[in-house]
Amino acid sequence: MAGSETSGEADFGYRRVKAEEKARLVRQVFDSVADRYDLMNDLMSGGVHRLWKAELVDRLGPRPGQRVLDVAGGTGDIARRVLDRAGEAEIIVCDINERMLRRGRDRAIDAGRLGGIGWVCGDAEALPIADASVDAYTIAFGLRNVTHIATALAEARRVLRPGGRFLCLEFAPVDTPLLNRVYDLYSFAVLPILGQVVAGDREAYQYLVESIRRFPPQPELARLMTAAGLEQVSFRNLTGGIAALHSGWRL
Repeated sequence: MAGSETSGEADFGYRRVKAEEKARLVRQVFDSVADRYDLMNDLMSGGVHRLWKAELVDRLGPRPGQRVLDVAGGTGDIARRVLDRAGEAEIIVCDINERMLRRGRDRAIDAGRLGGIGWVCGDAEALPIADASVDAYTIAFGLRNVTHIATALAEARRVLRPGGRFLCLEFAPVDTPLLNRVYDLYSFAVLPILGQVVAGDREAYQYLVESIRRFPPQPELARLMTAAGLEQVSFRNLTGGIAALHSGWRL
């Protein structure tokens, strides 16, 4: 099964590795690509990722005074969008990768954002955040990189206040045959080469392509969210199902 975590092992792309090794391997990937990560996102998606992230923030509808936790948000892309929308809000960016966080802080400073965003180095499976302390939890293109998805989802519910919202933006398995063939050709033939040329790391983008294929399909992720205690779980496919926006609540 995609995203399986059995026998003390976990998926790292198409490889099976010891579960305790995956976080280190993921950190190495993002250490390697941190400086070119945002540029690669634009190049890989033709800028469409910006529309997907705008959809996430639209669905969230952040308001002044809210406390929002953005997990795996190292470069601060979602956090800046939330702050633009909400104005006076507190945004916490939590990422396991210190280099990505430094990149995000630098971008925030360059943009003149000296307040409103906090930067925390932490693991999605053991968040350094108090119980029932945030109004919303967002994670964009990060859930597939955790070792134990169920544990990360349980942590999301733990830190949400009653009435708090969970939103996950993630790539999804494409189920339209023609689009799937084109998508596979682009993903496996073009993206690793682009990663080599722009970011200097072909293997990192080979992993990222493979990790999408190993991620649970939308109905399975919805089931995992429900099992973690989130309610009113739903998802919406974006751009022909290349990505999906998953929603749930702690009620």
